[in-house]
Amino acid sequence: MTTQEEKRKKLRRIAIKTRKLSSQIFSGSYHSAFKGRGISFSEVREYQYGDDIRAIDWNVTARHDKPFVKVYEEEREQTMMLIIDVSQSSFFGTQNEFKNHIIAEISGVLAFSAITNNDKVGVMFFSDRVEKFIPPKKGKTHILRIISEIYDFHPKNTGTNIGEVLKYFNNVVKKKSIAFLISDFMNSGFNDALKIAGKRHDLIGLHVYDEREAELPNMGLTRIVDTESGQEIWVDTSDKKLRDNYARLFKENQAQLKSLFGKSGSDLVSIRTDESYIIALMNMFKRRETKR
Repeated sequence: MTTQEEKRKKLRRIAIKTRKLSSQIFSGSYHSAFKGRGISFSEVREYQYGDDIRAIDWNVTARHDKPFVKVYEEEREQTMMLIIDVSQSSFFGTQNEFKNHIIAEISGVLAFSAITNNDKVGVMFFSDRVEKFIPPKKGKTHILRIISEIYDFHPKNTGTNIGEVLKYFNNVVKKKSIAFLISDFMNSGFNDALKIAGKRHDLIGLHVYDEREAELPNMGLTRIVDTESGQEIWVDTSDKKLRDNYARLFKENQAQLKSLFGKSGSDLVSIRTDESYIIALMNMFKRRETKR
């Protein structure tokens, strides 16, 4: 079997899995959570008992000498943007999956959910620069291209710059979109860009992290490598104070990240690599449904 045939078979298996997850679990919830984020004027009709008086069209009412109301309809076609972290820190995992594998599967499922809802889907891959931008489109061919890119993308750079990709996103995507920023968020200094994106778009951060980033096990003297910079340090993990400080810093950073998204008017969902992202996303969809 040729490499090209193997790649096609792999893509087909991935597409079947993500499509199945999307259709069975997420499509209905996705539609309920995101439908009608925009509305457009449809028509004017006579006032009926129970109509909202704020919808009365006073100009038409004055002309006909009886009340008329403006009727609006949901803008069914929406745009989803997947802003995907492909920095070197995402190529890490100590449990069942690497972070980049979880990020890829979540992205694929969300993309199929959007296509099922007849929405457009676009993708931005980023490291410490915008690595690639696929403009939003609809259709099966487009979604298969996106799935292929998500699972087979090789970044040129290793670092992370969330502020850079959000600035690019704010400049390039003018129409309000549903945007998923999927990252391990091992970066800072993107506050201003996040606030702008949160005002312009329906932004949701998906924070994917590994258990070992939240707490260190007692393994004695251990070598730790920063995958983005290549820097190495030796730490004595038998030191309980060190382990406690490590866990405390992670919790503090997570709380700051949640606060930052909240202040920007955006949502944040944390997903650990050894836990079900399905449950985390379903809970997020339910919360959004209750807000509507």
